[in-house]
Amino acid sequence: MLTKFETKSNRVKGLSFHSKRPWILASLHSGVIQLWDYRMGTLIDRFDEHDGPVRGVHFHKSQPLFVSGGDDYKIKVWNYKMHRCLFTLLGHLDYIRTVQFHDEFPWIVSASDDQTIRIWNWQSRNCISVLTGHNHYVMCASFHPKEDLVVSASLDQTVRVWDISSLKKKTASPSPSDDLLRFSQMNTDLFGGIDAVVKYVMEGHDRGVNWAAFHPTLPLIVSGADDRQVKIWRMNETKAWEVDTLRGHMNNVSCVMFHLKQDIIVSNSEDKSIRVWDATKRTGLQTFRREHDRFWILASHPEMNLLAAGHDSGMIVFKLERERPAFAVSGDSVLYIRERFLRLYEISTQRDTQVLSIRRPGVNQSPKTLSYSPTENAVLLCSDVDGGSYELYIISKDGRVDMQDAKKGAGGSALFVARNRFAVLDKSNNQVLLKNLKNELVKKSALPIATDAIFYAGTGNLLCRAEDRVVIFDLQQRIVLGDIQTPFVKYVVWSNDMERVALLSKHAIVIASNKLVHQCTLHETIRVKSGGWDDNGVFIYTTLNHIKYCLPNGDNGIIKTLDVPIYITKISGNTIFCLDRDGKSRAIVIDATEYLFKLSLLRKRYDLVMNMIRNSQLCGQAMIAYLQQKGFPEVALHFVKDERTRFNLALESGNIQIAVASATAIDEKDHWYRLGVEALRQGNAGIVEYAYQRTKNLERLSFLYLITGNMEKLSKMLKIAEVKNDVMGQFHNALYLGDVSERVKILENAGHLPLAYITASVHGLNDVAERLAAELGNNIPSLPGGKVPTLLMPPSPILSAGDWPLLRVLRGIFEGGLDNIGQDGIDEEDEAADGDWVERLDMGDEDGLQNGDVTSILEEDGDVAEEKEGGGWDLEDLELPPDLDIPKAAVNNLSTVFVAPTFGMPVNQIWIQKSSLAAEQAAAGNFDTAMRLLNRQLGIKNFAPLKSLFLDLHTGSHSYLHAFPSVPVVSLAVERGWSESASPNVRGPPALVFNFSQLEEKLKAGYRATTSGKFTEALRLFICILHTIPVIVVESRREVDEVKELVIIVREYVLGLQMELKRREMKENPVRQQELAAYFTHCNLQMPHLRLALLNAMTVCYKARNLATAANFARRLLETNPTIESQAKTARQVLTAAEKNMTDATELNYDFRNPFVICGATYVPIYRGQKDVSCPYCSSRFVPSQEGLLCTVCDLAVVGADASGLLCSPSQIR
Repeated sequence: MLTKFETKSNRVKGLSFHSKRPWILASLHSGVIQLWDYRMGTLIDRFDEHDGPVRGVHFHKSQPLFVSGGDDYKIKVWNYKMHRCLFTLLGHLDYIRTVQFHDEFPWIVSASDDQTIRIWNWQSRNCISVLTGHNHYVMCASFHPKEDLVVSASLDQTVRVWDISSLKKKTASPSPSDDLLRFSQMNTDLFGGIDAVVKYVMEGHDRGVNWAAFHPTLPLIVSGADDRQVKIWRMNETKAWEVDTLRGHMNNVSCVMFHLKQDIIVSNSEDKSIRVWDATKRTGLQTFRREHDRFWILASHPEMNLLAAGHDSGMIVFKLERERPAFAVSGDSVLYIRERFLRLYEISTQRDTQVLSIRRPGVNQSPKTLSYSPTENAVLLCSDVDGGSYELYIISKDGRVDMQDAKKGAGGSALFVARNRFAVLDKSNNQVLLKNLKNELVKKSALPIATDAIFYAGTGNLLCRAEDRVVIFDLQQRIVLGDIQTPFVKYVVWSNDMERVALLSKHAIVIASNKLVHQCTLHETIRVKSGGWDDNGVFIYTTLNHIKYCLPNGDNGIIKTLDVPIYITKISGNTIFCLDRDGKSRAIVIDATEYLFKLSLLRKRYDLVMNMIRNSQLCGQAMIAYLQQKGFPEVALHFVKDERTRFNLALESGNIQIAVASATAIDEKDHWYRLGVEALRQGNAGIVEYAYQRTKNLERLSFLYLITGNMEKLSKMLKIAEVKNDVMGQFHNALYLGDVSERVKILENAGHLPLAYITASVHGLNDVAERLAAELGNNIPSLPGGKVPTLLMPPSPILSAGDWPLLRVLRGIFEGGLDNIGQDGIDEEDEAADGDWVERLDMGDEDGLQNGDVTSILEEDGDVAEEKEGGGWDLEDLELPPDLDIPKAAVNNLSTVFVAPTFGMPVNQIWIQKSSLAAEQAAAGNFDTAMRLLNRQLGIKNFAPLKSLFLDLHTGSHSYLHAFPSVPVVSLAVERGWSESASPNVRGPPALVFNFSQLEEKLKAGYRATTSGKFTEALRLFICILHTIPVIVVESRREVDEVKELVIIVREYVLGLQMELKRREMKENPVRQQELAAYFTHCNLQMPHLRLALLNAMTVCYKARNLATAANFARRLLETNPTIESQAKTARQVLTAAEKNMTDATELNYDFRNPFVICGATYVPIYRGQKDVSCPYCSSRFVPSQEGLLCTVCDLAVVGADASGLLCSPSQIR
């Protein structure tokens, strides 16, 4: 038995396979119906509406329906797509044992303990016939697959066959009279229908019969009963009789059936076994037992060679034998086993011939492997007969073989390792036996690992398989040549040149070299069935439902979907030769374009890539995504027609021309803006200007003209702003132009006469200033005395800048460098003019060329210059023979090459690599890593309060230098502890703007604010310290301890101040006011602040007449020996007053005798012994309900999160 799938559940009483999908229904004794995918091993759905056990279940052949019947007397019809029950059929008066759909008619047959069989029309939802006659429980009933018959089995010890042909006729042509129909329906309900009559009653079992089933094609019935016997019955037109009895079960036979494809009977029983019987010889073939579970039901797949059995603790889906035909490939031929014959298939001629007949063994004993020696024409077959055996056949030249000459032997695996030598695995002694063609032992070799199978690995070598690894073993030298860890290997496929090997497991493929050096591993969710290497070194493999490919780097994809599994034998060009499960040879033509394209990219065969782009129909999102992922957005451009995708790819590959074309087609503001950003990055000022014009972004346009020094267009922008009546635009443009009189005019027109006056007088426009002074009268603004005014004038541009100059480099392979592919014999000049690549790229002519290849323009300029100059060195031409002409292209290529200097690693990149401190990562600009570190170390999730600190750290660790006007600003990294004597190649850590001494200053300021009662200011300072500590870096271990101590100090103050501010808001709730004042005194404060807190709590409680509590605070205050006499005096007075009446007017949630901590969110005491959770950063304590919420004290970390702890010093890492 080959178990394909197994479940653990309640007792399974009913099973049904879906005819097309890999699904099986299991109805349980608990009342649940489960829908499983046996291929993936997953539970898809469960249906739970029956009350009590569900004993019968069945899928419809073509509709998305299934039917179930249970102990609640109900038959339910379900739609599995809608995940619900459509309707319920009522009529049976006792448990329903089985239900089944008819293949053609809308009928359901059901068998019940009410001693009847009912046939229902599930479309009209009526009972159309009741079959009465059994006088005990009817255990099962089923339709004949082709004829109009129903077979039933009952505990009355009989099997009955019913003829339902009249029912079929009635359905085909119903009676015209409705009254007659109604009368016949009533008659049916009372006495049982006349539409179905008993054809045969078969008696022979001594006890109740549990199951009866028809043969799929022959006039046979098989039954199983409580007398532990399986009986075979034959029937003809007039009678039915018992043919034979199969004995062997030790308890009641639960279920029995004929196999759909083989001449066998399968039965199961309460004796915890499944038995397989030969239907012709009527003998037992195999028995499969379970330890503790009784079997109840069997089901067979309507189309595939699959069976399922339900037992006490679940079910199993299984095959009786392997369907994979044994085969071996030799050159152009495939030898394979089909039924009882060894056959030869010639790939070139596609001719299939029978070579020899082999003995047909029993179930699951057909050959598993086949090995072939072409020179000796010898075939070696291995099977599991007798615990593993082999047969050696030598085929004569005329193709005949003497069956008597077949050599046999015991061994788990056997295969040819040389022309006339074969190896046999002796598992018991963990050795391999080398034999000759006479089946004589030549030598023995001990194996290096505990081997359970051997495979071919080249002449004289074996691949030995253990549970979790394979090794290559040299039989001659007796040494291990290679070793690799791998999942349990089922099949081994060598490449044609024996350089690489694919090791196929159930759900994985490992590809390795011929010395077992690992190259890549693929994982599949569906079972891997076979594989083969194509001529390009790509591994093609099949799963249960796909043909797929695997490239040498591990990239894989689907080539074709399969209806049924196939087994690849050989791959030649675009044709896969394979065997199907029936052992028939097939040739499947595949489209290899996709994987050959990817392979060419991988191997950098760009000429092939270009050819495929031009000549194939490769397209689709998957291909575009693949090219982007592999860094070829410019190639992806050629597959895309969608303008938005083209635009994104063009930006990614820096192709401004295509981006402009796509942006024009899309014409959306966002796309023009993104185009402007990319063009600005490339220094393509013309396109930037065009993009800003399209979006009417006048402010950016003015600024662009300012930085490029285009004063003429800046003047036009001033006029446009004037026309649009945009005062701020006018003023900005006047400012950029340095036009003072225009600025004065704008200010005057806008009504800002004082500003206009100041501008005019500062810039020396005295006439205008006087006129404005007259208008202002007494309101003339006074200019500050003793200060020299600075004129707000922009620097005059030295020259108007255009596009940035471009380096002269070789064009990329995908930028026209391969225009001549497939155009042999065309001159270079012609090619440059007519190449369709340039046309397709839509590169403008030289005048409009914004940012393309400028080599042609520069070369032409050079030619013109030479003509104008004249004279020069005046060298004469040498008359050299024509055969010494050097190709022009080579010279040109060399002359246009410019190798740009390589960038060094930026300092911030060095910081990122060297540091694992969050502050230093933030200083380097790597905020993402800094946040991840803080999340891991301190459980911080809310980074909003840290945003400004991160930005300060980053800007503070860099300095910026201005160079020339059109050159970007130069960024310089500022290092911590830099000195002139330091090595220029050794980079120190970044300089940080926050340090521990700053926090100490803030702490003192917080103390002062607390003392003076400025609680809001004090709370702000303390929270600021808590937010800054995660981005502090200190040097020594002692300082680390001080930082951790500071967290605790600040936390106590934040909690206390939050409670005090909360108390002051609660004017209407005096009880809560007293509680919060009392809790404040339990915060770990400095002594002066503790005294003030105690004085405050004492006062609040005394005023509320809670004298006992007030006395407690007075006593605690006196114990601190207050230095201020007024505090001590007040405390003594309260104590004296309280002693006269030591009671509390109201009860508080406060017990000073019981130690407690305060919840940072709800401000309630958590007494010793009660459960609590804490903040991983500030260690504030919270009630358990706050777990997973943001800490209200530090406002950074998540309460109860896992964290490794504060990391703020390099010394902690060392």
